Amino acid sequence: MRYTADGTQLVVEAGDFVLIPSMSEFSVTSYEVPSDDEWQSEPTLLENGEHRSGLVAADADVRTLVGFCRLASPDSALLLTLLPKLVHIRGDCRLSALVQLVIDESRSQRPAKEVVLERLLEVLLIEALRSSNNAVTSQGLLRGLTDSRLASAIRLIHESPNEPWTVERLAKASALSRSTFFKRFSSAVGATPMDYLLSWRMALARDYLQREKTIAEVAALVGYSSSSTFTVAFTRYAGMPPGQYVKTQQNARARDAA
Repeated sequence: MRYTADGTQLVVEAGDFVLIPSMSEFSVTSYEVPSDDEWQSEPTLLENGEHRSGLVAADADVRTLVGFCRLASPDSALLLTLLPKLVHIRGDCRLSALVQLVIDESRSQRPAKEVVLERLLEVLLIEALRSSNNAVTSQGLLRGLTDSRLASAIRLIHESPNEPWTVERLAKASALSRSTFFKRFSSAVGATPMDYLLSWRMALARDYLQREKTIAEVAALVGYSSSSTFTVAFTRYAGMPPGQYVKTQQNARARDAA
């Protein structure tokens, strides 16, 4: 079976696991094009909840589980840019077991079903990322965290975003010279230390603003000395002032609730 996502094509075999952290579209095709009498325009919904493409009476050649997840974290946009574009894992028993648990739970009517599914999907995502050589060797957050020196700096940025961090301070915390730290961080993460810091601060700022904190409160929480300097930075990063961002989010929630 051929699998194409955002221009990347790969061959998928039985038991394979494919993760696309951020994508626009994907397609799946067989090697042999089915004849007209073996195909129909719309999949058929079966009693067990599966959607069947092809003749319902015939034995299925391929069965796939397709899922869509949305990250609720305030830094979801940042995390997606730091993850590999495509993760393809073959022959991993742990992932296969987790996928089966997801299937079983989604079909069950047991108490706390949604909570259990949410936790299973979190574990599935983590296991997929740490099982993939591509996820660790590609530029991104995971590669940065596997470097013990860089992990110290990343942890400080996440724990104390309001600190007046500089490349020099972060380099010192990593026990590296300024130039070595800058090159090592940029090469591993795919962003300079200050760009990563800015992205994290803005991710937190968006979350705080949605929780109806004042601009002054948000500015202090994410490391800006005044509301005006924060507003300038936020506007440049998000493309709109904080106040307009809040109104946009409120309108979006109102439309969803209607």
